[in-house]
Amino acid sequence: MTMIPMTGGGGLFIEEELKRILGLKIDVDTYQGMKRGVPRLLSLLREERLTATFFLSIGPDASGRAVFQLLKNPRFLKKMVQTRAASLYGLRTALYGTLLPSPLIALSFPDLVRQIVEEGHEVQFHAWDHRRWQDELTTHTETWIRDWFKLGINGFQKLTGKKPTAFGAPAWLIDDRVLSFAHNLGFEYVSCTRAKKPFIHETADLIEIPSDLPCFEEMGIEGATRAILSGLAEGGIHVLPVHAEVEGGLWSEPFLDLIRAVKKREYRFLPLCDILQLLDREALMTRRFHLRLLPGRSVPCAV
Repeated sequence: MTMIPMTGGGGLFIEEELKRILGLKIDVDTYQGMKRGVPRLLSLLREERLTATFFLSIGPDASGRAVFQLLKNPRFLKKMVQTRAASLYGLRTALYGTLLPSPLIALSFPDLVRQIVEEGHEVQFHAWDHRRWQDELTTHTETWIRDWFKLGINGFQKLTGKKPTAFGAPAWLIDDRVLSFAHNLGFEYVSCTRAKKPFIHETADLIEIPSDLPCFEEMGIEGATRAILSGLAEGGIHVLPVHAEVEGGLWSEPFLDLIRAVKKREYRFLPLCDILQLLDREALMTRRFHLRLLPGRSVPCAV
């Protein structure tokens, strides 16, 4: 079989396997997203006979601490209004970690985690405490980062009986310290950036499988749908970031419509671990990430 480069250059792939592939990267960030969003997404994926990758937040839901961002980041307030956050996430989520105690996310639902695995989906590590990483990573020490990974991975092992083989950073926020820890922990790949194609991280020799398509919550339903379908027009390998709280919540029907539109374009849906097997490591570019504020986001992320 002929080997060809993926759209935009980069790695080489078996032609017949690469024509149109989409990975669904489902991030579970909150307690309500785990409790309500994940079952809805599992039902949708079962109905459409698709497999995906679930990146799980393991520990406390401290979403209510986002109120501190409202006081110092006007872009965050704008995003909350544009996405109708109160409807998407619910009142209780807005109080967790402040007026209400923080419930554990994946650790509260061991049976649901087993169901994800039993239905053939990939499960990987997303976070211990998503909110504190997203808001405070740059202010914390290496010891804090080490303890954060230790708590999260121990919880992941308790739920699944094995260590995660990949890491997807909360809010696509990383620094060199994070990549060093990820390398030392032996992850097979990471999915921590927004970029057009897979690459190898310069500082950690780790394969990155990035999200190259926009989120619903960044552009709204109509805008995101247009941008996603436009991005898929030329074929190749793509990764769509999905949030259990959003596409598994109020916007589940538009998400289902999008999935069906993508299927009509003859795309195959693969978990990220299967996409990894299609990559030729020797042909991937080695690149260094940087932080940039993307449209629809309130804080910079790694690109």
